[in-house]
Amino acid sequence: MPGGVIALIIIGVIVLLVIVTNINVVPQSNAYVIERFGTFFKIWGNGIHVKVPFMDRIARKVSLKEQVVDFEPQSVITRDNVSMKIDTVVYYQITDPRLYTYGVENPIMAIETLCATTLRNIIGELELDNTLTSRDNINSRIREILDEATDPWGIKVKRVELKNILPPREIQAAMEKQMKAERERRARILDAEGEKTSQILVAEGHKEAAILRADAIRETKIREAQGEAEAILAVQKAYADSLRMLNEAAPTDRVIALKSLETFTKVADGRATKIIIPSEIQSMASLATSLKELVVEGDIDKTPVAAKTVEIPNMQSPAASQPVSAADAQAALRERARQALQQNAPRV
Repeated sequence: MPGGVIALIIIGVIVLLVIVTNINVVPQSNAYVIERFGTFFKIWGNGIHVKVPFMDRIARKVSLKEQVVDFEPQSVITRDNVSMKIDTVVYYQITDPRLYTYGVENPIMAIETLCATTLRNIIGELELDNTLTSRDNINSRIREILDEATDPWGIKVKRVELKNILPPREIQAAMEKQMKAERERRARILDAEGEKTSQILVAEGHKEAAILRADAIRETKIREAQGEAEAILAVQKAYADSLRMLNEAAPTDRVIALKSLETFTKVADGRATKIIIPSEIQSMASLATSLKELVVEGDIDKTPVAAKTVEIPNMQSPAASQPVSAADAQAALRERARQALQQNAPRV
């Protein structure tokens, strides 16, 4: 094979190798900064690109993804002279590969230094308690300051988080004691409120029970009174009906006298020590007594009838009296007793 053909083959292989080595594929979410003769030429996005040999070069490969960097704990001093260490985490994203490449020599170191100084300035204005309770405020202020400072570098600071706040051991012990005391105070307050609520509920229960008992007693008395009233009305109505029926029957004096005797018998059977006898019965009793004295016991004088006279009281006019003989007096007394018995005897 002639030497010229071999040389052409070699040259062709070299050219092919050079072309293949200058073909570049840029992945997704990446960007290449291209320089030509040492000067910024262009930025390659994702896809296939071919650079000119010996003229172009890739100055920097930049990732456009959001990135996270965890910085070492920084020593800070609060306003009340408490020294502590704070560990920060920064989330950032490269928005301009050219500024990121040519804006600052070491962007990550620059962000860390700026974050540390900004954190010291912010914590120096706060006391310990405010530092522990104002994390969101501190994060927002640091993010705003870093975002403004990193704009010329082609960097966008997304978020800044305080990962850890480490106060000294003495402060931690004091904080633990304070926290314990606060929790004990809250527990006592909760116990007192629970006891108060329990007593209030018990008192309300007693109150409602007393009200219900009073309502029940009142309802019972009302119903008893209504029952008694209805009973009285029923008795009075029955009594009125009996009186009306009695008036309609038109009873005679002898029926009334018989009822009086029955009532007197019932009264006499009781435990009463005093008995009031009606006037009719009194007259009958006195008449019967007088008759017994005249006839049975023989209180009449044995002198001749013609020689003695007895004054018989006039039943019609008690004030007037007339002298009569003993026989006439006995006959008059018998007649009046008979008439009294006939008048007061019940009719069948």
